Amino acid sequence: MNSIRHSLQRLSLNNKPFLNELIGTLRRSIVSSSKLYSDNETFNTEDLQSDDEKKYSFLDYNKTFFPIQSPDEERRPAYVCHMKANIKYSLKKMWYIASFVRGMTVDEAVKQLSFMHKKGAMIVKETILEAQELAVLQHNVEFKSNLWVAESFTTKGIVVKGIRRHARARIGEIRYMYVHYFVRLEEGKPPKNYYLPVPKTGEQQIEKWLKEMRMRKIYNSL
Repeated sequence: MNSIRHSLQRLSLNNKPFLNELIGTLRRSIVSSSKLYSDNETFNTEDLQSDDEKKYSFLDYNKTFFPIQSPDEERRPAYVCHMKANIKYSLKKMWYIASFVRGMTVDEAVKQLSFMHKKGAMIVKETILEAQELAVLQHNVEFKSNLWVAESFTTKGIVVKGIRRHARARIGEIRYMYVHYFVRLEEGKPPKNYYLPVPKTGEQQIEKWLKEMRMRKIYNSL
């Protein structure tokens, strides 16, 4: 503003009220333009967030509305879905960790992952803890320890391709792999056997084998 004032004085505009009015008009126009720019910036950010939510439909399960249950009906357990997108990690390495925590309680999963010295274990642990916090704050879960890992899986993310210089003016391709990690926590106690069918005991396996042997048919015999 001082530079504008000095420049106007050099132009021999010595009318002081006119100068003050002109400077006030300039100041108001600058403030209004900056406010308009900030509003546009916020609008664009919200558009990006909405597009991101549409891209990953897994989080839409948190917005599902169920019909009201009758008093004699068994209570429907609450659940929460959460994810981390575009993690710089290998899909094959993350698959082992995602499969490891399936069917565990939240406390047991966090305890087991704390002893795994892997980058993926730290990311999965953070995601589970964030989902646990969301379950208490937004999904009416009373006790945060009364949750178990109902779903835990990973999918392939974006692949950034680069080049590496080789000898004799040749180049090689480098692929920077990214993954997405998804988890769903459910209220209640985990099932005794997460994977179905339930594994049979030794006696049951012997009975099945004997039954198959007795039912076999010997061809070209009497």
